[in-house]
Amino acid sequence: MDDVIAIRPALSQDRDVDVVIVGAGYTGLWTAYFLQAADRSLRIALVDREHVGFGASGRNGGYCYDGFAAGPHRIEAMSDLDTARAWSATLRHAVDDIGQVIEDHAIDCDFEKSGTIEFLVNGGQEARARDDVARARRYGWSEAQLRMLSAAEAREVGRAANVRAGLWSALTAPIHPAKLVHGLARVVEDRGAAIYEGTAVSSLVPGRIVTPGGTIRAPIVVRATEGYTAELAGHKRTLAPLYSLMIATEPLSEDLWDSIGLANREAFGDLRHLVVYGQRTADGRIAFGGRGAPYDYGSQVRRNADFSARAFVPVRGALLELFPQLQDTKITHRWGGVLGVSRRWMPTVGLDPETGIAWGGGYVGAGITAAHLAGRTLADLITGTDTRLTRLPWVNHRVRRWEPEPLRWLGINAALRVMQYADETESRKHRPARIAEWLWRLVKI
Repeated sequence: MDDVIAIRPALSQDRDVDVVIVGAGYTGLWTAYFLQAADRSLRIALVDREHVGFGASGRNGGYCYDGFAAGPHRIEAMSDLDTARAWSATLRHAVDDIGQVIEDHAIDCDFEKSGTIEFLVNGGQEARARDDVARARRYGWSEAQLRMLSAAEAREVGRAANVRAGLWSALTAPIHPAKLVHGLARVVEDRGAAIYEGTAVSSLVPGRIVTPGGTIRAPIVVRATEGYTAELAGHKRTLAPLYSLMIATEPLSEDLWDSIGLANREAFGDLRHLVVYGQRTADGRIAFGGRGAPYDYGSQVRRNADFSARAFVPVRGALLELFPQLQDTKITHRWGGVLGVSRRWMPTVGLDPETGIAWGGGYVGAGITAAHLAGRTLADLITGTDTRLTRLPWVNHRVRRWEPEPLRWLGINAALRVMQYADETESRKHRPARIAEWLWRLVKI
């Protein structure tokens, strides 16, 4: 195996447990955590081909927020208004729930509930923000939790360039993602779970997983592989692996921070279609990321999300569009992460009671809170506990599979180009790009 930095031993013998979890990222670890909270006698094993947090859990933008890849309007379309409002309330509480676990177990991960500002730099973004606020009111977000800002109010938070208005959310906590995932691993291990690193799974079937070092048998097998799901036999078309790329600056001087703002460590971005996101880190850097890296034919996974330095140029360019005062600032770190995307941009979580196979994933990059909720829900499903979470419409929701190649490659990469074109169009014309609206309707078919 390449690029394995394992600190725990690989599986070296057969084992029998109550629950085996494939993937030691947020989904797998939260599932183990809540299973242990429900029943400390459960024998739980987690295996990871690489190491804890190797995937998106250790590489994401550090946005712990009340978001979900499929918005509440999608939940309402799948169910009803009351269910969508209940789901939205669950999301709003999730950030504090995660913060409470972090506090209870003294996980040092730079969690700070400081909010998010979206700097709206053209008419298209501003129109989407106003629609977002109007829709949020329908589902229970208050003015204090989500509201529009004037240009002057937005500049009081952060002095980004060319700002027409702002969108403020109070329900975001920047975190250090790798510190959180490793902290969770410590907690579940202290409670008795076994974690095997450097352990590739060659077969995941009802009742067991097979690895080079041995077989683990369990009545419940959890697939928590997210962006790496396509590597499992039979799952090439389940979740498409897409990528986010990130950069981090050198620590910034106090004078430079004075020119930028973000004094309370607010997370930030704008509302372009090819999503960007950033935060002021606890050690005084800016960590900033964006989407748009190409999809590889056949759902091939770049295990370490390796890209050439050239691929990060647009990410730095997007950061400089917001904060041109960073023009001479050094970029000290570049990295990528793979995320899982379902055909209809809809995350799912579930348990097949006949086979004992459970799963969670397809977060489309909005996975910190979604994985936490997936873990809570999976624990309820596995222990047979009927709760409000197990009745939400993403549970056991079957999303259609992606098209076969070459249609998958053509469609996904064409969609990325369309979104790039839509952003460019909105920058020029200052109104929403209809081609993007058309594409989103097509995705949901």
